[in-house]
Amino acid sequence: MPKKEIYPDELLRMAATLYHVDGLGQSEVASLVRVSQAKVSRLLSVAQERGIVRITVEPYNPRNEKLEQQLCSRFGLKSAAVIRVARNASDEVARQTVGHFGAPYVAALFPQTGVVAVGGGRSVSEVVQRFRRSIIRRLTVVQAMGSIDSSISSVDALELGRFIIKLWGGDFVTLSTPAFVADRKTRDSFLGSEQIRSVWQRLKQADAALVGVGSIEKSVYLERNVLTLKDIDELRAAGAVGEICGHFFDASGRECKSRWRDRVISIELDHLRKIPQTIGVAAGPARAAAVGAALRGGLLMSLLIDESGAEALLAR
Repeated sequence: MPKKEIYPDELLRMAATLYHVDGLGQSEVASLVRVSQAKVSRLLSVAQERGIVRITVEPYNPRNEKLEQQLCSRFGLKSAAVIRVARNASDEVARQTVGHFGAPYVAALFPQTGVVAVGGGRSVSEVVQRFRRSIIRRLTVVQAMGSIDSSISSVDALELGRFIIKLWGGDFVTLSTPAFVADRKTRDSFLGSEQIRSVWQRLKQADAALVGVGSIEKSVYLERNVLTLKDIDELRAAGAVGEICGHFFDASGRECKSRWRDRVISIELDHLRKIPQTIGVAAGPARAAAVGAALRGGLLMSLLIDESGAEALLAR
């Protein structure tokens, strides 16, 4: 086993001063310190481990508090978090940024004990996967919607519920059904079973819910071939502007009368309206119409959104 090399503090101070204070490149530092360039990186790392180098960063506020106040005032929200996102960020990067900086906000809105309903989707996934094991909670997490398709992914409510329980402990109640079934008769058959009725009862008892707000044009159901472009046209003709947990709603936040309404198995929109703390997550200005409709329909109590999405929402 190779012997671990021990570096004198003076050598570390010299390398750190040349690099961090004098601004020399690693090759120049290597030349003056008389070590290989590969070793300079190790010297700098050890200097930080020993406390010779201490990195300080000025506090960064990732939230736009002015826009948050405007959203709460305009839409009567309990709370809002508007996250700053780098300019020209892609939709994926915007979701990741909102998830990273928004996760502590969402976690703080969850109860210490109680029932939490969790939907699926890319934006919700970015939040949940950035939760941290901070305080002890005793939650019952309930899967708020059936599985989108047969290939369960990390963004599905089933996996997100499992992740939360693995992180914080508690109980997980699964909804072992597809999100959409063939027809109303099949849906009613599922809902009539004792297993699903017990899940429904838990959903009605939810103290909080975390759901994504999707647009029609960029629907995850279209991406995963559950819906076709023809289906999207049909939903748009029925007045749909947005979707939460597979329920499509119009500009007033009312569920659209379409054949999909009778085929979806997920928490009802009327149930969402009765939950004390329903938190919606969205990223990007393309979802402004959907988020605005959800707010007008009383479907959300709190909102996590990016800066451009908030601006587009307020401009509508």
